[in-house]
Amino acid sequence: MEANEFDEFYAASFRRVTGQVYAMIGDFDEATECVQEAFARAWAHRRKLDKAEYPEAWVRTTAYRIAVSRWRRRKRGERSPDRAVGHSGVAPAVDESHVALVAALKQLPEAQRQALVLHHIADLPVQQVAAEVGVPEGTIKARLSRGRVALAALLADETGLAGGGMTHV
Repeated sequence: MEANEFDEFYAASFRRVTGQVYAMIGDFDEATECVQEAFARAWAHRRKLDKAEYPEAWVRTTAYRIAVSRWRRRKRGERSPDRAVGHSGVAPAVDESHVALVAALKQLPEAQRQALVLHHIADLPVQQVAAEVGVPEGTIKARLSRGRVALAALLADETGLAGGGMTHV
């Protein structure tokens, strides 16, 4: 991939990938930093990326993995050296500046959240989501089904709609 091709790829997909990673992790600034770092890694691996069937999926997966690694490092740093003696921290409330959808997505199990974001926000077919995540298509379908039900309930609770009211995620 030449420099001008990479520039076009970056311009065409940066905002979209950032939005998708934001939906998965719930922090826009963190998502932006992770996607920037993923594109820097993509530039370093542009020869390999040129041969990839879905270079955007490579960047998205890399950005998501960077976000998870950062989160894990932060959590390890917050631990008391002796957890039996350390104080128990209270988890902060969901930041009210996040939209209801991202707040609801944050409450879902990671696997369901990832499947929903990749399928509905990234607009990937089930087959491609399964390939990107590395699980069978049936597993993705189950995660999507369970995730939709849970998300609908969370959004109904958030908006106070009786009986759901959400017909399409």
